[in-house]
Amino acid sequence: MANSRFEYVKDFEQPDVLLPNTWIVVRIDGRGFHKLSDHYAFKKPNDRRALDLMNEAAVGVMKDLPDLCIAYGVSDEYSFVFHPTCQLFERRNAKLVTTIVSTFTAYYIHLWSKYFPSSSLQPPYLPSFDGRAVIYPSSRILRDYMSWRQVDCHINNLYNTTFWTMVLQGGMSNTDAEQELKGTVSADKNEILFKRFGINYNNEAEIYKKGSVLYRQYELEEPRSVHPPAEEEASPLDSKQSRSQQDKLKKLRRKAQVVIDHVDIIKDGFWERRPWILSNKPGTLPVEA
Repeated sequence: MANSRFEYVKDFEQPDVLLPNTWIVVRIDGRGFHKLSDHYAFKKPNDRRALDLMNEAAVGVMKDLPDLCIAYGVSDEYSFVFHPTCQLFERRNAKLVTTIVSTFTAYYIHLWSKYFPSSSLQPPYLPSFDGRAVIYPSSRILRDYMSWRQVDCHINNLYNTTFWTMVLQGGMSNTDAEQELKGTVSADKNEILFKRFGINYNNEAEIYKKGSVLYRQYELEEPRSVHPPAEEEASPLDSKQSRSQQDKLKKLRRKAQVVIDHVDIIKDGFWERRPWILSNKPGTLPVEA
């Protein structure tokens, strides 16, 4: 770009580089999705079409950005995780967030007709998402973040399942159902579902209870027979990979299939059998049958 007397305006741009050697989580949330879900008649308490749409859009993001190592989604929310060694966009906050949000939104709108063929998108009920980036200093804290989101999924889904069962099957008003559930614990909600409606919450689909976990699939490893040592943390040297090394790793990641799973990510077993997620070192691709 040629120099001009107007170029001084660049001095107003503020650096927004995220701390090095930290995990980056970009979490996106649907904007105004209560109105959108009501307008397009999403099923209560869960609409499998809407969740599958979210998941396929997230898969598109994972495939487009091989720097991502794992993602977790529930309802109209998704968390995308970059490894501490990630140098995408020089770790600039705004670039990372806007790229995730815009790419996800583009896939969501593109795939809408696949899941809602009889409901074309019309203004002002158009899907949009906001996003933010949060950094975490260790893999243990990252895992705690992921555990927090999955626990939140369980708590919200149990409440919503009980609430909407009381309304849709029990004929209660929204206000009465909300009032009865105030102050209840999980055992109370399970009892309401089972005794009044014959519903065993444990038999609900795993996607509703555990949310969706996306990661690149390699051959699973056997869990350690002893207590696992502390996870490896990225060293400053890890982030100094050459461009050719980074490109090689990206090519290896692109070859791996992105899978959608609905499993417990709170216990150690998930992470022990998939060490490539925390190490960011691609594993062995499964042998095709």
